[in-house]
Amino acid sequence: MQNHSSLRACLPLLLAFLLAAPFAWAQAPAKPSAAKVLQDIKKLNVLGSVLYVAAHPDDENTRLIAYYSNEALYNTGYLAVTRGDGGQNLIGPEIREGLGLIRTQELLQARRTDGGHQFFTRANDFGYSKNPEETFTIWDKEQVLADMVYVIRKFRPDVMITRFPPDARAGHGHHSGSAILAAEAFDAAADPKRFPEQLEEVAVWQPKRLLWNTGVWSFGSQAEFDKYVKEMLKVDVGGYNPLLGKSYGEIAAESRSMHKSQGFGSSGTRGTAIEYLQHTKGTSATQSPFEDINTSWSRVKGGEKVAKLIQKAVDTYNPAAPAAVVPTLLAARKELDKLPEGYWKRVKQEELQQVLQEAMGLYLEVSATDWAATPGEPVLLHVEAINRSAVPVSLERIRYSFATADTTLNQKLSNNEGFTYSAKATLPVRTPYTQPYWLRKPGSLGMYAVESQQEVGMPENAPAAQATFMLQVAGQPLEIKVPIVHKRTDPVEGEVYRPFVVTPPVFVNMTESVYMFANHEPKQVRVLVKSGRDGIAGSVALQLPKGWRADPAAVPVNLESKGAEQQVAFTVYPPEGQQEATLQAVATVGGNRYTQGLREISYSHIPAQVTFPDATAKIVKLDLQKKGQNIGYVMGAGDEIPASLQQIGYKVTLLHEEDMRPASLKQYDAIILGVRAYNTVDRLKFYQPALLAYVQNGGNLIVQYNTNHNLVIPNIAPYPLQLSRDRVAVEDADVRILQPNHPVLNFPNKITQKDFEGWVQERGLYFPSEWGKEYQAILSSNDPGEPARDGGLLIAPYGKGNYIYTGYSWFRELPAGVPGAYRLFANLISLGQNRPGGASSTTNGASQK
Repeated sequence: MQNHSSLRACLPLLLAFLLAAPFAWAQAPAKPSAAKVLQDIKKLNVLGSVLYVAAHPDDENTRLIAYYSNEALYNTGYLAVTRGDGGQNLIGPEIREGLGLIRTQELLQARRTDGGHQFFTRANDFGYSKNPEETFTIWDKEQVLADMVYVIRKFRPDVMITRFPPDARAGHGHHSGSAILAAEAFDAAADPKRFPEQLEEVAVWQPKRLLWNTGVWSFGSQAEFDKYVKEMLKVDVGGYNPLLGKSYGEIAAESRSMHKSQGFGSSGTRGTAIEYLQHTKGTSATQSPFEDINTSWSRVKGGEKVAKLIQKAVDTYNPAAPAAVVPTLLAARKELDKLPEGYWKRVKQEELQQVLQEAMGLYLEVSATDWAATPGEPVLLHVEAINRSAVPVSLERIRYSFATADTTLNQKLSNNEGFTYSAKATLPVRTPYTQPYWLRKPGSLGMYAVESQQEVGMPENAPAAQATFMLQVAGQPLEIKVPIVHKRTDPVEGEVYRPFVVTPPVFVNMTESVYMFANHEPKQVRVLVKSGRDGIAGSVALQLPKGWRADPAAVPVNLESKGAEQQVAFTVYPPEGQQEATLQAVATVGGNRYTQGLREISYSHIPAQVTFPDATAKIVKLDLQKKGQNIGYVMGAGDEIPASLQQIGYKVTLLHEEDMRPASLKQYDAIILGVRAYNTVDRLKFYQPALLAYVQNGGNLIVQYNTNHNLVIPNIAPYPLQLSRDRVAVEDADVRILQPNHPVLNFPNKITQKDFEGWVQERGLYFPSEWGKEYQAILSSNDPGEPARDGGLLIAPYGKGNYIYTGYSWFRELPAGVPGAYRLFANLISLGQNRPGGASSTTNGASQK
């Protein structure tokens, strides 16, 4: 039996769950136009919902979401099974959890643009997977299913739509896996025997139908698609919304363009655009996805009075005087409050509150003078409230989420007369740090650890601090919650908002995530100590495993002011043999130990993000030889390989326009092109002749992976080379040595099978599928059940030098401190250095095809 008192207790989190996406946490507050206010009033009379389901950020159909949210006015959600942590990053160096944070915020920005809500499961995007069977060996399938069921029970969609089919046509194990899970969750959400522990907070729910959003792309050809298209539902999503001044194709493009880390900038479309929906489960429909679904107030007992008043508000709305509709909306609110408790009552109460605020031009803001504070620290706040209407409004009290008592004001808010004041409140000493909830505890390769059931599905943390404005509006009480934010004025950008966060009092940041000891020499390890509040005095030490030693044992730190920094240095001595281990930095202040760093992620298109990673670093003592010293590096989409090479003693220079002359390039023992350089560096079309001349004159050019579309030049190599989507996704897949006598496997390091142990996430990606006879294929690998992929490392002599193309994932392996990857990459750099004058020792090989 459902516990209704527990349900009532979790209502605030439920409403935060439902309304998190449209409200722009830490963004400039929304200032809707009069036209947008009218659209929001119309939405009050629509009681329908639809949930779109796929695997990753950017998998969603933003055109369909924009249409259902803004034309049909349904509550429209997107459930991404993962946060996209395993993808690549085209705008910076962040990968894994850092990239997941970026892509989470990009999704939230997309939903703010198209009007949808955003949800997630706790599944981790562990990288490319070729089939759902492999995916479900890494994801905890039952846990991901439980999360999906929880979102369905909470959001209560009438219709569910998947992006992908449950089979190989999906093209990715995560894609097909998301469809399989959606079909299972469709049934499980209605079964009280499935995940009964959730029923303390949510009720069972059965969506009406499950549909697949398909197209020609999933049938292979137009002819095959035409065999099934007559059975499909068709929705024209190409309409124009005069209230918004945009077509749904234009809104969709703006939404999709938020996926900047993936390079998904899009152009808007106008005119008819048909989306195809194929029946999967539930009651079939012949005309419309919402066929036989009641989306009016008649689905709620007693809702007819509310519907009539909302329609009156629509009919009498004057865009030149939006506030004139407030009395009608307040009357609707009174009738709404009389209805029995239920899902739609709660949702529409929140929506109506927002519309009332919009119609009055009621601006409420609480900003902190600093973007961060520590537990026990006072916070200076600036409060602004202004009513830009003739509706009588008074501000009676403000409640801060961390204060012990309300602040009584009894302030009349006259038309367009601003009210501001400053306040100070102290954070309780037990206030938790603002760590993203899915990163608080260690997870596994496939799953994040989430302790609180109520946080499952949420796109991000609830605000670290909130203020509740308790008002009287035309004699009716109204409570409005706003997040406490930090606001500053930038001389170029103007107003800049960012989230207010709660942090540890002191941070210990490792300056490197991996320390590679290529010989017996000690290495300096630096720790950046930063204060989160005034008056930090204590010491910092390194914790090391047996066999390692640090000198000195501890270093005193004294930071007088908040934000002050002190860099401390230790000399770390490695053990004799090859070994992998972990060191940890520990700050001791006031008898307490602190072991977290501070990582900030800042891009102009998303709110600033902070995390507090453990202050640890991988330390690796490896058996490594290298020849050559000077490396030139052309950065592509962004990676950390230059820093990784510096770790083992190379001098790395990032090359720019002025360096791209043969006379300048000849000083380098090797030139390396970063990941996706030929996809992202447009100037390479002009640099290519100089780079090939460098090779002809005896240089080593190492080209890392590129995708097979959007290349800046058609021919990236001196000889025929056809890129493909071939990849080896299993990180411990067998690697076979094809050319055991080739110098790259023997000099200066002897490469053996042991060097392919301990790789992370994948072997490689976008391997060439065809190449000319000039290349030698050095290695071969493949995922289980697939043919050999021999194109991961190709070497061709060109003039006196070597052209090397490699799809192996060095950009993951080197930053992760994989010893064998370092040894083989050092051999790539050293190629040709064992011959007089550095000439190449390779010979011509046979082509694959």
